[in-house]
Amino acid sequence: MSRLYKGAVVCILCMLCHCFAFAQTIKGTVTDSLGKAVSFAGVNLKSGSLIVAYTNTNDKGAYALAIPANADKANLQVEISSMGFKKASQKVTDVAAAYNFTLSPAFNQLKTVTIKDKNPRLKVHGDTIDYKVSEYSSANDRVIGDVIKKMPGIAVEKDGKISYNGKSISGLYIGGDNLLDDKYNVATNSIPHGVVDKVQVMENHQPVKMLKDKVVSEDVALNLSIKKDAKMQLVGQETLGGGLPDKYYADINAMMFKDKYKAINYIKANNTSFDVAGDLVSHNGGPFASRDNDKPATVLSLGTAGDPNLPSNRYLFNKAGIINLNNLVNVEKDVQLRANLSYLHDTQKQNYTKFSEFYLPNDTIRYTETQTNRRRPDYMHAQLGLNINKSKFFLSDYFSADYSKNTGYSALVTNGTPVNQVFKDNLMDITNEFNYMKTLKTNIIELYSYLNRSTEPENRVIEPNLNPDIFNNNLAYKQLTQTVDVPSWYTNNYIGYKIPGNSVTQTYRAGFSLQSQTLNSALNITQLNNTTTLVSDSALNNLDWSRRRVYAEAGYDLPGTIWKVNVSLPVNYLGINYKDANYRLDKSLNRLYFNPRLYVKYQSGIENYFTLGYNFRNDIGNIQDVFNGYILKNYRSLYANNADLTERKTQAASLGFNYRKAITLFFFSLNASYSHQDANNIASSVLTNNIQQRIVLPFDNNIDSWALAGSISKYSFAWRTTFSAGAAVQTTKLNQIQNGIILPYNTIGTAVTFGADTKVSGRINTSYKANYNQTTSRSSAVAGSSRVRQLFQQASVNYNPFGNLFATVAADHYYTRQQDNDFKYIFADATLKYKFNKIKSDLELTAQNLFNTKRYDALYLSANTLTSSSYAIPGRFLLVKFTFNI
Repeated sequence: MSRLYKGAVVCILCMLCHCFAFAQTIKGTVTDSLGKAVSFAGVNLKSGSLIVAYTNTNDKGAYALAIPANADKANLQVEISSMGFKKASQKVTDVAAAYNFTLSPAFNQLKTVTIKDKNPRLKVHGDTIDYKVSEYSSANDRVIGDVIKKMPGIAVEKDGKISYNGKSISGLYIGGDNLLDDKYNVATNSIPHGVVDKVQVMENHQPVKMLKDKVVSEDVALNLSIKKDAKMQLVGQETLGGGLPDKYYADINAMMFKDKYKAINYIKANNTSFDVAGDLVSHNGGPFASRDNDKPATVLSLGTAGDPNLPSNRYLFNKAGIINLNNLVNVEKDVQLRANLSYLHDTQKQNYTKFSEFYLPNDTIRYTETQTNRRRPDYMHAQLGLNINKSKFFLSDYFSADYSKNTGYSALVTNGTPVNQVFKDNLMDITNEFNYMKTLKTNIIELYSYLNRSTEPENRVIEPNLNPDIFNNNLAYKQLTQTVDVPSWYTNNYIGYKIPGNSVTQTYRAGFSLQSQTLNSALNITQLNNTTTLVSDSALNNLDWSRRRVYAEAGYDLPGTIWKVNVSLPVNYLGINYKDANYRLDKSLNRLYFNPRLYVKYQSGIENYFTLGYNFRNDIGNIQDVFNGYILKNYRSLYANNADLTERKTQAASLGFNYRKAITLFFFSLNASYSHQDANNIASSVLTNNIQQRIVLPFDNNIDSWALAGSISKYSFAWRTTFSAGAAVQTTKLNQIQNGIILPYNTIGTAVTFGADTKVSGRINTSYKANYNQTTSRSSAVAGSSRVRQLFQQASVNYNPFGNLFATVAADHYYTRQQDNDFKYIFADATLKYKFNKIKSDLELTAQNLFNTKRYDALYLSANTLTSSSYAIPGRFLLVKFTFNI
């Protein structure tokens, strides 16, 4: 009995000990970075690599884990995992303590978001969004640019510039390779959409591999993912066409998209108003745009009205041809050689009538002119480059050479006076940019060097006998000749050192830049007896200019997952000297400037974020601000300066919000900005009915500008339509001095846009776009205000009635109103295309400008200036094109 009793006691004690062992628990909570509870997160209790207990958090993010009796309590850790968050773990050192977790989003671990039906879908992985091309394309689309326009969240302007959710893209990659820099119209206008599998949007894009996740990037880029079978063969669309009256068209191209070799090479020629120069547009200013090199701008012009606010195919009279060769070779992994070569020749004609009014408190100045213009531009471009982009080594060296020869002719009548002009302009520009980075243990050293040389001699002849009272003591003469040239060279060099850290990357940089320029100009008059002299002693410039800058900069990057911050703290010491013995001009300026910049991005959710920007910048004018001798910039604008070098202080701030919901194909952005500029001089103009004379005076000048813009894009699954809309408002306040009167002006511009692309069925697609703009200008010194309102609408229907036959009808509507003046225009086009599948070819008949509209009137409003222009435009024509697809 005693043994039985003892055994029972022992058994009970063992059970109590066992229960006591399980009674030990570990508790805690799990939240996200915003403090919100993370429910149903997996909680593992590990002993080494072995899971000894498991549970889930409740709806309040709390959990409780019981510790098994046989667990090794000296080697326990709690591990948390949840979809969309990074895993987190803590070592258990005290069983009684609470183990709370704050999870960080795992942007690089987001699972693919897929809508599993026939509707379009997006795939999201990290900072990249994939658009499946086949889900947005139709049989009428020819090139990838036609498809990109239909994708929700992406907008394409009429010049081909692409934006994603309100932000312009920095460049377009093809199969991950940068073949074109930002001249991506070459790709969007040439690559057949059928060879592209996906269009990928890459946010926070950092092209230098060794800086990824170390340096904050604000860039958004696109990548065209090429189909596997298209990588193995030559791709091309060879098109020849002809039509009435006297029309021709040719587009011969060959493309290759292999992993080791990529190329887009073509020849284009036409006189059908297709502007081949659009392929050469650098949408962000070109690869060498932001190097602090203030290149001299073209000084002279014919004083023409410019181009109307129409697509170029509506107004262009041209005979154009272009050869464009773009080739990239991946010599080995992460080592590339690239060559971009192009030659453009064009002959353009323009006929127009222009009426301008300048509203002054006591007077209104008016110009009326009729012009017949011709341009013959020749443009050659060559760029050769080497790029080595490895995880611990980067080297980039690009050499670029540009040559252009432009000859322009203008026959005009201004206020009843005939004027003939010939303008010749030749530009030579050579640039080399070198950049080297290497990792030394964990830190990065950088060397940079930029060299540029440019010259642009300009010559314009005006005849006969323009304004003799101004130029020749009221005596008749034969012609005026204005010459200008501003040869320039520039170099910028620095050494940098980056210190990457766990949360902050430090960057320190020191360098110098040098600029040397000479402005040579002369305004000569040729008398009736053919003798040539200066118009006056003040019609000559021989101005020498030099600018020296020594700078140091500290930068700090916080490339976090929630907060991304970039702070730049540059200090510049600037020395400028300019002199011209003709005017006893010899001045120097030395300044120490501090130009801070701040950029902050806050990831408020997985698919939405806020941005904040601020910068303060000191700017100094250039050589074209300080010439004392008169230059006749165009036939009625005589310019000179009578002030010190322009100094500007600009403060700019911006705030933005971006949101997307990939699973519902919804995109939204809202951006606000403000800038304030103080300058130490202001332009003063004297206006008459014959000529405008301008000098720069040493008075304070302020400009304030506010802007607010929003955009929204949504794909409606019920309507099978991509809807897009946008609104923007901008106001600018500035002062002008005209005819000795200070005129403060406030110009307000508003814009509203709407668009809808619909797949009605497998055979019918429709597109509609509308753009409404209103510009209002008012001044406290002038009674009343001026206002111009414009509405542009564009619609098209694509129809596949049967088999391989496709039809397209498109129309544009333009409406402009200013006070009692209304201008209304409708353009219409029709296309019929038949595909021959066996021989991979298309036969296409196009009728353009069906209503045979031959004139277009446009209104432009700026401050107190209203301009009304009437353009001759091409009438109706027919074109037959045959395309063979390789």
